[in-house]
Amino acid sequence: MTLTNVLLTVAYDGTNYAGWQRQDNAVAVQQRLEEALTETLNQPIKVAGASRTDAGVHALGQRAAFAVEHMPIPIEKLPQVINSHLPEGIAVQAAQLVSEDFNPRFDTRAKTYCYQMHNTIYRNPLLSRYSAYAPYPMLDAERMSQAAAHFVGTHDFAAFCATGSSAKTTERTIFFCEVERGEKDSLIKMTVNGDGFLYNMVRIIAGTVLYAGIGKLSPQDIPDIIASKDRSKAGKTMPPEGLTLVEVMYDEEKY
Repeated sequence: MTLTNVLLTVAYDGTNYAGWQRQDNAVAVQQRLEEALTETLNQPIKVAGASRTDAGVHALGQRAAFAVEHMPIPIEKLPQVINSHLPEGIAVQAAQLVSEDFNPRFDTRAKTYCYQMHNTIYRNPLLSRYSAYAPYPMLDAERMSQAAAHFVGTHDFAAFCATGSSAKTTERTIFFCEVERGEKDSLIKMTVNGDGFLYNMVRIIAGTVLYAGIGKLSPQDIPDIIASKDRSKAGKTMPPEGLTLVEVMYDEEKY
């Protein structure tokens, strides 16, 4: 039997979902996508995702792959048809054919995440859905940027991993980690790209960078915190609403 293997790019607002991964007692994004695909293709569909985003975390470029016996819809029209079966907070952005042995999780070359904070005296309801509230007089974005730069490279990130992780190793490579403040608004954005991330790693890095911004630690403390492998020395775990999975990248030959 010849199967058609498809890779989707999926965007979603994670506010009302219990994360990406299908669960028995809560509604997850994966469940809604599988339901929409089953309706669209008139056959049972199961998808495999590239990243298991947590409850409340958003995505612009989640990747999900599935195999189907018969593809009744041209691949270029598939996103439009699937989206007609999806709730408003989830949308397929692209679809492409991939090789039979393609694995959206293990073939990943790099991922990019963005963490946003709105730095205002009072909480802004129009920003709070997609950014964390940082109620400090004025975060020092330059100090935050200096702190972020110390994460670049290959390190043991045990100090930036929450309990409950099933990772076999805590070594990861960060290709870039940058912080910028918007010129016309109160948003501070941290963008990080790496070959993989531990459980809550980006949110803990964001919390540590925040501590640098309020003067609770120095940017020069970051190498020692990394070397300590001690979670208690790093910053707090920031809330999920500020985190967005921006992109999942693969080498072209993996397709």
